[in-house]
Amino acid sequence: MRLTRRRPLLVAVLFCALAVLAARPADGDGSHAPGHGSPSVSAEVARLYEEAAKATEQYEAGREEAEKQRDLAQRLEERLDRERQQAAVLREDLGRIASSQYRDGGGLPLTAHMLLADDPEQLMRGQRVVQHAEVTLDQALGRSERAEARLARDEAKAAAAWKKLEQRNEELAALKQDIEGKLESARWKLQGEADASVAAGSCRGAVRLDQPPAQYTTSWVAPVETYELSASYGSGGARWANRHTGQDFAVPIGTPVRAVGSGTVVRVSCGGAFGIEIVVEHPGGYYTQYAHLAAVAVDQGERVSPGQWIGQSGTSGNSTGPHLHFEVRVTPEMGSSVDPVAWLAGRGVTL
Repeated sequence: MRLTRRRPLLVAVLFCALAVLAARPADGDGSHAPGHGSPSVSAEVARLYEEAAKATEQYEAGREEAEKQRDLAQRLEERLDRERQQAAVLREDLGRIASSQYRDGGGLPLTAHMLLADDPEQLMRGQRVVQHAEVTLDQALGRSERAEARLARDEAKAAAAWKKLEQRNEELAALKQDIEGKLESARWKLQGEADASVAAGSCRGAVRLDQPPAQYTTSWVAPVETYELSASYGSGGARWANRHTGQDFAVPIGTPVRAVGSGTVVRVSCGGAFGIEIVVEHPGGYYTQYAHLAAVAVDQGERVSPGQWIGQSGTSGNSTGPHLHFEVRVTPEMGSSVDPVAWLAGRGVTL
């Protein structure tokens, strides 16, 4: 009877266990739980960020080359104009010589000139001078015409190259605009997922981004590659209860955030004033904080190297716009910060 009484309880326990297992997400799906973002969005933003950078680089290079070709075409056109002016002057000189010869009897045969002249030898010398001048003028005119033709060909080639580059630049500009439009859309989708994570107070696991080839020969780097400095360390204002504890870098959402030096990730958290944040411990007892992120690319306890992408910037938490809040501390906790600009400068990084 005792065994019979326990069977319904055992069956109920088994049903509860199966229900719990069925409700749990499968391994690897934790990042898709409520309050978590999709790894594909972070990866898409990182990919589009790189594509936009390359498209911008290509567009700028094409624009500079088009400017050079346009300048070359303009210089050749100016030289061509000068050659035409010189040729016109030479033709005028030739016309004056011919007119002078006609007025002086240049139409008579040379024998008649000799018979009528008082001094035939002087006449011959004069004729030789005139003939030499004519030959010299004809040669100069021929050279000018050849130069004009050559310059006209070169100018036409330069103008054609310029127009071709301008057409290519229009295509690059359209491609760049298309990528930037997709990037902007993906950025705000990523930020929406970050806001959901912060609201839930639950961070997803690291989203592994394709790291660019290592190009750093120094032990320390800036936390972002391209930026504008905004709120500085120690500045005051209504946004903070006390003085600003870090250095802000104004960057768009999704900008790759880099570890400034080698170290170990000691905190990855979501929620609170800093939104999504990462804290890294460095040798020598210093800590760096990266806050208001849209995504993280490292897990707590992970080792990082200088320049490694550890997250993507955003505007999570108490933030008035997209930026990276960067701090340097002597403990992992807030309230122990030092001037990050001076700290980085002491390690060879000038912002």
